Amino acid sequence: MKIVKVNPICIKGQTGRAQIIVKVDTDVGMYGLGEAGIPNWGKSVIEAINHLSELLIGKDPFQTERLWQDMFRRGFFPADRVYSSAISALDIALWDIKGKATELPVYKLLGGPLRDKIVCYTHCNDAGNTEKLIQSCGEKIEQGWKFLRWSQPVSGDVNSQGSSIFDPLESIDLVESQVDQVRKIYGKKIQICLDVHTRLDTANSITLFKVLEKYRLFFIEDPLRAESSRSYRTLSKYSTTPIAAGEQWVGKWGFREAVEEELIQYARIDLCIVGGLTESLKIAHWCEAHYIDIVPHNPWGPISSAACAALCMSVTNVGVLEMPEIPGSLDQDIFPVQLIWDKGYAIPQDVPGLGVEIDMDVAEKYQVTPNSWHPNLVRKDGSLTNW
Repeated sequence: MKIVKVNPICIKGQTGRAQIIVKVDTDVGMYGLGEAGIPNWGKSVIEAINHLSELLIGKDPFQTERLWQDMFRRGFFPADRVYSSAISALDIALWDIKGKATELPVYKLLGGPLRDKIVCYTHCNDAGNTEKLIQSCGEKIEQGWKFLRWSQPVSGDVNSQGSSIFDPLESIDLVESQVDQVRKIYGKKIQICLDVHTRLDTANSITLFKVLEKYRLFFIEDPLRAESSRSYRTLSKYSTTPIAAGEQWVGKWGFREAVEEELIQYARIDLCIVGGLTESLKIAHWCEAHYIDIVPHNPWGPISSAACAALCMSVTNVGVLEMPEIPGSLDQDIFPVQLIWDKGYAIPQDVPGLGVEIDMDVAEKYQVTPNSWHPNLVRKDGSLTNW
């Protein structure tokens, strides 16, 4: 069996998010699906996929490790985020082909199943409006979710340039009030995951951790910017709430310091950025040696969700899996076969490959030109902060 075609496409369906997907065809009529991260840099990612396809055409898709090394190293300079996202999509597609060819679910090829189902957390809406947020939390609980996530609230105010305003201290006070109300209304059995989204510096992060300590959050995610994990050395000294980080880190080397020094408790591996299933499996096993659980970053589409579920089914150290919406509730016309969901759990099917199918004719109707920017977020003095 040989790879004969690589077809990347950027689509935007009901999720409202751009999805960069790739379909890898073989000479026996079998295909695999993959997904890339960083859709904001979509044109570059798609060009990287097309470039890397030169190394795949005519090759055996079962050589996942060899092909990964070839794609990562053949440019001489190590593949960073754009090329790593492209590698991720292609690697996930190759594992999908391997599963279909062996008539096994990908999670069985990776070492699973280690569990029957995977507990997931969902996204709650309207973090900037406490009343609406509380209502969203209640709706999610009624759907069966046991874990809730929302992001560090941003003020509804805008400056003269039309940018949203973020004041760290005001935001900390607001999120403290939100967590307090959610605990009082819905109790301690509901797990809370707060995503700071890299918006705070170390000093304000220490304050945040201190004021939320008594509420026993499941974790606080990405309190600091991602360029240097070394700053977690300082924060970890003051933190009793578990820290989750890593969604912006690339490859095993991006996780090295945080894992080896045990600066975090949850590794936010993004399979669509870090290097696909091949690289994610290595990082997950490495984390196990340091008693760090994985919490895959998964804000993308059904292919990413299926790949994350396959990883979670095959490793022992899993905290929870991100799942913004109920699997299968969106884009069923594009992806008629997706993960099964039941009362807060993802349940991978015992079917060959990732268990996701695509209708390319429908997908092409949703095709969009990639590239976009996140909204502009500034502090009151006009200085830029991370979205």
